[in-house]
Amino acid sequence: MIQISRTKILISFLLATCVFHSAHAATQYDTVILNGRVIDPETGTDETLNIGIIKGSIASMSSKPLAGKRVIDASNKVVAPGFIDVHSHTPTLLGQHANLLDGVTTQLDLEAGSYPISFYGEHYKAGAQLNYGSSVGHFAVRIKVIEGVDQPYIFVGRKGTTVPGAAWIQPATAEQITEMRHLVNLGLDEGGLGIGVLLDYMTEAVSDAELKMLFEVASDRNVPIYIHVRRGYTGDPAGLLEAIKLATQTKAALFVCHITHNAMGNVAKWLKMIDTANANGANITTETLSYAAGGTSISADVFRRRDWQKIFDITYEDVQWVATGEWLTEETWNKYAKEHPNGMVNHHYVKEDWVETALRWPGMMVSTDALPAFDLDIMTNPNISGTFSRVLGHYVRERGILSLAEAIKKLSYNQAKWMENASPIFAKKGRLQVGADADIVIFDPSTVAANATYGKPYLKPTGIDHVLVAGRHIVENGLRLEGRYPGKKLLNTRANNE
Repeated sequence: MIQISRTKILISFLLATCVFHSAHAATQYDTVILNGRVIDPETGTDETLNIGIIKGSIASMSSKPLAGKRVIDASNKVVAPGFIDVHSHTPTLLGQHANLLDGVTTQLDLEAGSYPISFYGEHYKAGAQLNYGSSVGHFAVRIKVIEGVDQPYIFVGRKGTTVPGAAWIQPATAEQITEMRHLVNLGLDEGGLGIGVLLDYMTEAVSDAELKMLFEVASDRNVPIYIHVRRGYTGDPAGLLEAIKLATQTKAALFVCHITHNAMGNVAKWLKMIDTANANGANITTETLSYAAGGTSISADVFRRRDWQKIFDITYEDVQWVATGEWLTEETWNKYAKEHPNGMVNHHYVKEDWVETALRWPGMMVSTDALPAFDLDIMTNPNISGTFSRVLGHYVRERGILSLAEAIKKLSYNQAKWMENASPIFAKKGRLQVGADADIVIFDPSTVAANATYGKPYLKPTGIDHVLVAGRHIVENGLRLEGRYPGKKLLNTRANNE
């Protein structure tokens, strides 16, 4: 009698298993990615799997065959979470196109930010192919309060902000600081992903009281503050220590922008200072670029009001005029500064070993710091087209600085995990897991490489074969597809509910 019961149980189990596998095999996914080397930075998954996508989310990850309406063969390719750029200044159609071909599925401006948040992404009003969002821009708030001018982003249409205006050099009164506090809070109410502070661009204008107010708001609203710290001479850490002290006092989450470009040869010391602060209870992180130059306005505070040649240890001949790619002389520098004060320059001072030191830091993020790009005939810097592929090709395959898994973590997961400080939306990004957003990049690890250079910034990478945003195929066999716009504006929702 017992034997018969056991037999019945076994038969029932086998029947149930068959039904389960039949149902699994019969599921018709919107898109299936087959036979790829799937790397998930959070769980450590690194194996050949098939991925099934339904309605913009990953619905299945299996070693068993899956059927889909659309099938992508990823044999001999790496399947990774879409790359997240937390520091971009090019929410334009051309910027979007270049980023997508480099594997970027989420493009954020968190250093400069915008105000009001509703303005950000004006070039995407007809639809976006990638996700985008911004912090609340302290610079825009400051311009509104001190100059009475609405300058919602660093450019409106194609016209850039005026530098230097009063907001960039004039200290604020106590009443103006109070008004700024109110507007920054309004920006967070509207969905800003933290607070962006271009402190180095107004280094003598922002008082201790004003800066502390910004940290207090970030802490009160439980969102990160992103700071381009005040720059000292050749890696002087005073600007970093100022920010660390405020982060420690207020408990605000602090993001130090492009550490390599400020710390210079002291990058290891700066990272150690951050580690020490974090060990004592702070919440601080940072980023690096993968191209070894800085890009900014020729009218930036560091060029107008300080001894930039001593600070960067370079001279005129180390600087390029972005619009033409030409190398400058003292004569052409002065000419452009006078005639085109909003023009951009690339100043070449960053050393390769600084970048390599930064990349080895476990919590490091990689970002572009891409300059605004509007037209293929008007040059920009190569960061826009090759930042992420350069890491995979140059620093992983050629230099061996990182493993593939380590690199992917620093191109996607570290950003997503940090951005959970700003919005729960990011808990589903930067990962390849069931339930995660299907923002995915598929690349060939044996060929992936950046081709963009200074002077030829729009050359697309090699080896970035497919990019999906919200499960929709946007880059296919290295070519961007027009006519699909699954990108969403990402907003902070948590700050309104806590």
